[in-house]
Amino acid sequence: MAGGNAIRGSRVGAGPMGERERGEAAPRTRVGFWCANKHATNVAFASDVEVPETWDCPRCGLPAGQDEANPPPAPRNEPYKTHLAYVRERRTDADGDALLEEALTRLRARRGA
Repeated sequence: MAGGNAIRGSRVGAGPMGERERGEAAPRTRVGFWCANKHATNVAFASDVEVPETWDCPRCGLPAGQDEANPPPAPRNEPYKTHLAYVRERRTDADGDALLEEALTRLRARRGA
């Protein structure tokens, strides 16, 4: 059995027990949000703040809106693009051929010298 400890069960720096001694809680507004997977989330906001239109669902990470019947759609995931795919978006095949020919000409000139 442990020795006689008078403050057992409380933490260091804890204030007095009970709401009366702590003061009153700030007024809150509870807002419901729903995601595309039908997960419901209730978030408490201070009464004097502007409530956001969307909130990230803590269960699946999708955006959640305040309209249960019409939640925001899941964002489209763009497929991974390689460096070559980005280059092909910026340049035509003719541009690529011209750049390749220019680089080969410089390389041949360097080797021939």
